Amino acid sequence: MHTSVGIVGGGPAGLLLARLLHNAGIDSVVLESRDRAYVERRQRAGILEQPTVDALRAAGAGARMDREGLVHDGIELRFGGRAHRIDFPALTGGRTVMVYAQTEVVKDLIALQLAGGGPLLFGAEVLAVTGADSGAPAVRYLHEGREQVLTCDYVVGCDGFHGITRTAVPEGARTTYERTYPYSWLGILADAPPVYDELIYAHSERGFALASMRSPAVSRLYLQVPNGTDPADWPDARIWDELDARLSLRSAPGQRSAPGQPLERGPVTAKSVLPMRSSVTEPMRYGRLLLAGDAAHIVPPTGAKGLNLAAADVIVLARALAEVYGTGSTALLDAYSDTCLRRVWRAEHFSFFMTTTLHTDPAQSAFDTRLQLAQLDRIASSPHAAAELAENYAGLPFGG
Repeated sequence: MHTSVGIVGGGPAGLLLARLLHNAGIDSVVLESRDRAYVERRQRAGILEQPTVDALRAAGAGARMDREGLVHDGIELRFGGRAHRIDFPALTGGRTVMVYAQTEVVKDLIALQLAGGGPLLFGAEVLAVTGADSGAPAVRYLHEGREQVLTCDYVVGCDGFHGITRTAVPEGARTTYERTYPYSWLGILADAPPVYDELIYAHSERGFALASMRSPAVSRLYLQVPNGTDPADWPDARIWDELDARLSLRSAPGQRSAPGQPLERGPVTAKSVLPMRSSVTEPMRYGRLLLAGDAAHIVPPTGAKGLNLAAADVIVLARALAEVYGTGSTALLDAYSDTCLRRVWRAEHFSFFMTTTLHTDPAQSAFDTRLQLAQLDRIASSPHAAAELAENYAGLPFGG
C-alpha cells in the first residue's frame, strides 16, 4: 500500500492531522497500535486553548464540542488562604478556553475519519520506519496477523515518547532535553458536581491541588503526592479530606466561591498517579520523518499544554504539506521544526513556571515558599503579570 503521508499513532495529533490533510485533498493512512475501544476511553487532558477550539471547528470537528463543551472565561488561584480570579477575555482581547476532554475530541475525529477520510487501521503495530533519510520512506507494521509495508512520501510520528518513530531518528541526529519533577499527581474522576464553575489551582503548605471538571456532574481532581505513590494507599475518604484541606480559604467578603465549605463528595470512578516531567526532542524532522505531539515533547500538565501543543504541531505541518503538494515549495516544511520549537519552548517555560510556583518541593525552605507566595501575589495585584499568565494559558497564536 502507498500513501502520501503515513501517520503513526491514532491519538488526537495523528487524527487531527489526517482530517486536515483530507480537507486539503492529501491522502494519508493512520496506523494505531491499540484497538478502537481503548483509544476512545483513554483519559487525558481536558482543557482546549482558544486556537485549538478554532482549529477543530475549522476542520469540521467542532459540532459536538460546541454543544457539550464548557466555555471557561478564567481560572481561580488560591494561595495564602485567599482566592484571586484571572479573567481571560479581559486580559487577552476576548480569548477563552474550553473544557472538553481529549477522549471526546478523539471520538469526534475517529467518527469523521471512518465516515469519509483515509484508512484508519486499529491494532496496527508498527515494527520499523525505514528510509527516512531517503526519498522513499516506509513503515513496516503488523495488522490482523500479517506483516505489511506502507510506503509513503512522508512519515509523521504521533505515537508518543515511547513510540517507535522518535527512536527511528538516529541517536547522533537528535538531542533530548529532560527534567523530572520531585512529585507526582494523584488524579481522580468522581461522580460529584464541580467545586466551582471554573478551574481552581491551589498552592498550600500541604501541597498543590487542582479542582477541574469533565461535565456539570463529573469532577476531575488532583493532589500533589510523592513520586512512587501507590493509589491504593489513598482511600476515597482520605482523598476528599485532603482536597478539603488544600482548597480551603479564609472567609472573605464578596468571595465568588464558598470558603470553608467541604466539597460535595461522590463515588470515585477512576484513580491514577501521573508522574511530572518535561522533555523536548530536537529537531522535530529527520529527512522525510516528522515528529509531532508527545513524540517530540512532553510538558507537566499544570499548564494544560500537552494536547494543545500537539494540535499546534499538526496545524503547522498540515499547512506545510499543503504547500508542498499545492505548489511544490518546501519552504514551510523546511521551517517546520524551528517554527514548532519556538512555541514548544514557550509552552515548556510556562508549564515549568506554573508547576514550580504552585507545587511544594520536598526540599524547599520557608524562604522558597515565601518567594512562591510573592510571585502569586504579583499575579493577583498586577494586570501585566496576570495578562502574561492569561495569554499563555488561553493560547498563543499558531506559528507558520
